[in-house]
Amino acid sequence: MTSLPVYRWRLAPDGLATRRQLRAMGLRPGGQPVVAQIDRPRRRGSLVGYLYRIDQAKPVRPMTPAKWAALAKANAARRTCPACGRDAGYTLPTSLGVCVPCADAPALAA
Repeated sequence: MTSLPVYRWRLAPDGLATRRQLRAMGLRPGGQPVVAQIDRPRRRGSLVGYLYRIDQAKPVRPMTPAKWAALAKANAARRTCPACGRDAGYTLPTSLGVCVPCADAPALAA
């Protein structure tokens, strides 16, 4: 088993980045292996982030029209109330499962 080099928070060498940092640069790991990890100590244990080489990262794939359509359809489904079938105009709360007027309707009727 190979162990990875571990760097302290904010002390990673230049040329390495996390997934989020790569994404902010318009890059993705592109199948390369993790080369190191970064450790951020906390009271309840430490957070670990994996580091990738920036020079081996590939550009982010652009969204295709089909992906945009699928994303729009998924977001519309998250806004549509299953009880009344209307577009609520906001993402339905998962705690309710329906739009706010439908969730309040039984309380008003009782």
